[in-house]
Amino acid sequence: MKLQTPVTDLPCKTGISYRDKIMMLGSCFSDNIGSRLKNYGFDVCVNPFGTLYNPASILSSVKRLLDCNGFCAVDCMEIGAGDNRTCSFYHHTSFARGSHEEFIYNANERLIEAAAFFRECNKVIITLGTSWCYRHIDKDMIVSNCLKRPAKEFVREFLPTEQTAGMLREIMELCPDKQFIFTVSPIRHFKDGAHGNQLSKASLLLGIEGALSGTADYFPAYEIVMDELRDYRFYAEDMCHPTQQTADYICERFLDWALPSEEHETLKEHIRLWRQNSHITK
Repeated sequence: MKLQTPVTDLPCKTGISYRDKIMMLGSCFSDNIGSRLKNYGFDVCVNPFGTLYNPASILSSVKRLLDCNGFCAVDCMEIGAGDNRTCSFYHHTSFARGSHEEFIYNANERLIEAAAFFRECNKVIITLGTSWCYRHIDKDMIVSNCLKRPAKEFVREFLPTEQTAGMLREIMELCPDKQFIFTVSPIRHFKDGAHGNQLSKASLLLGIEGALSGTADYFPAYEIVMDELRDYRFYAEDMCHPTQQTADYICERFLDWALPSEEHETLKEHIRLWRQNSHITK
């Protein structure tokens, strides 16, 4: 009896190794997998601007990492809904601070550190979350986060497949010394509606397909969750985010796919040490 429809991974062309320096950018799925890779001893930098959801914001972040153009007062925005902390449209709200000066100092310290890592890294893993994005009308820019500001300040846009593919190709052209792995987050954006979420994911998948080249690969995280783990027990209480067990499984599948077989024993030893240290800490 077959009780699942296993997703067969295509052969991995790029992969990762313990010898690599790896930058991870994208949705909170990047945070989940990235934290596990860090725990397992990989040299990883995860989301130096915080969680990023759409391809335009990821492209903007890559350009910022390359030119290391620091943040200044003009970038500062006050968070809405009575929060009153300072952040920017380039960052997730986890970067918010109590004053402009504090925000600028923290954002630039993180940028300098991440830009230095990015110059040296040889692998980049990008997880796309949604094709839907918000453009700030006055600044005429697609924002990484709306910062709880009034809806009237923004216009909602859908990034078509061709535009997504073009942005991903531009990222790779800007970084000819790096290899890329793309994936699509299995987290469902139901605020767009069920149909809107499906359109969004489909556009991302087609965009990646249109951008793949000899220096890029695709890992089917979305397909594994949708087709192989298609049961609500693999989702958290909000029925949109995967459980910790699901993230563990995806990470395991990713490492089986991406890590060369001769490094699997090294991985097992790192996992053993991490579990041992975690037990001691607790």
